[in-house]
Amino acid sequence: MTPKENNQDKFNKLREEYPIFYFSNYMCEYNEEAKGYVMGFEFKCGEHVFFPTYVFYLSKMDLGRTIDTKTFTNLIIHIGMVELISYWKAFASPVVIIDVAYFSEKQIEFWKKLYFNGLGEYFYLNSIETNIDEFMTIVVGEDKYKRGVYAPNINEKRVIVPVGGGKDSVVSLELLKRNGFDVMPIVINPTKAQNHTVSRSQLTDNYIYVQRNLDKRLIKLNKEGFLNGHTPFSALLAFVTLLDSYLFNIPHIALSNENSANESTVIGQEINHQYSKSIEFERDFREYVEEFVLKDSNYFSFLRPLSELQIAQLFSTFSAHHSVFRSCNVGSKKDIWCCNCPKCLFAYVILSPFIVQERLAEHIGENLLDKSSLKKYFNELTGIAEVKPFECVGTIEEVNLALALLVERYPESRKLSLVEYWLSLPMSKMYLEMNKEKFLYEISNEHFLEERFASIFSNPYAMYKKAEMVRMLTVRKLIIFGMGREGMSTHNLLRSIFPYKKFAI
Repeated sequence: MTPKENNQDKFNKLREEYPIFYFSNYMCEYNEEAKGYVMGFEFKCGEHVFFPTYVFYLSKMDLGRTIDTKTFTNLIIHIGMVELISYWKAFASPVVIIDVAYFSEKQIEFWKKLYFNGLGEYFYLNSIETNIDEFMTIVVGEDKYKRGVYAPNINEKRVIVPVGGGKDSVVSLELLKRNGFDVMPIVINPTKAQNHTVSRSQLTDNYIYVQRNLDKRLIKLNKEGFLNGHTPFSALLAFVTLLDSYLFNIPHIALSNENSANESTVIGQEINHQYSKSIEFERDFREYVEEFVLKDSNYFSFLRPLSELQIAQLFSTFSAHHSVFRSCNVGSKKDIWCCNCPKCLFAYVILSPFIVQERLAEHIGENLLDKSSLKKYFNELTGIAEVKPFECVGTIEEVNLALALLVERYPESRKLSLVEYWLSLPMSKMYLEMNKEKFLYEISNEHFLEERFASIFSNPYAMYKKAEMVRMLTVRKLIIFGMGREGMSTHNLLRSIFPYKKFAI
């Protein structure tokens, strides 16, 4: 777990020294050289002025509509409203003045709830005592902007999918593409892993790219000892994708947040590192956007009916991505797995029942379940410790079920140091005795998927059996006898699952 600091006194002192934070201005213009919209936001606090910028590249696609200035401006300001929290957190000013827009009391309640819950980790790790009523007062400007209304959509099958470079967005891209949807991947400041995901999904022609530039003066303040901490990036992603959905007239925005994102990070407390990935935020965002921003925009998490276990199982069937996906924040800039963080360990554990150990260790770099130095993170992931890692990881139950499945399917894994340790714990017996298979094909009904998307998961048992087939065939030599109609069908099926595997014919 990230170490806690007692910064209550610093919090109180900074609020006295910097009582007001201003969202003072914004700009947006089309840049011919960049072939996209460049926008920036001006934030002020005391003697400090910040100007973060964005570039929305228009890619190879034409705009799907004539831009309405007021609607477009409203969308830009909403991105600024999420961006400002990255700068506010340095000072924790008790008053935030929004000079650039008017918000109703209902809107202000939305923003205060997002800020407070999205900063739960920030408050917890800085040992700051406050509450939603007292931490911030929002003062707004004049009522200038109207809600946008979508024109009739020409293609209801167009879907924007944010790509993170990990297993979740791979599953969303591949399932939606294979079920006839016209998928547009969107990436903010792409890493190699994100580019590989788009490339391996064969979606480079529909690629939407956004560049986000933090003001370097914020980094300087962090080094000087001002307050710092996690902010709700997924909320920022929500408003960024909303603007692109408006520009390109794409009706659907499909996130890849699973139902595990609803679990609290700290046992017994409502502190969730993944708050802006939770169904609570998803519900609030959908209602807010419908009433105040863009009518008929369909923002939802495509993977919400699924658990991390089920997503890992599905990912195991998309072997083209196994060698290039990344879920490690530490190694993201170098496109590596660091093999020493909770994210790496979680990815290894959750995939271990579905991808044979030799292949999984080859893809990630080493067998992390045989690495006793990761015992601290292992305790956090399995619920032995009171606090989960402040990372985007699955539930405690899912981690333990994955270990139980691993032991059941690969008995030799009992000799791995962390698995051997887990088997010595009393709780392991409970998970080993559970009916684990049902967790792989029972799906949640708590989601916002329209029928056209929900129907993709209408036969989860078939998905489960396909994953089992892939797991068994991965390490075997495959021979196809004859290339008649049946032989060609078999070849095409196997090639779709194993694009780089050699077959004998």
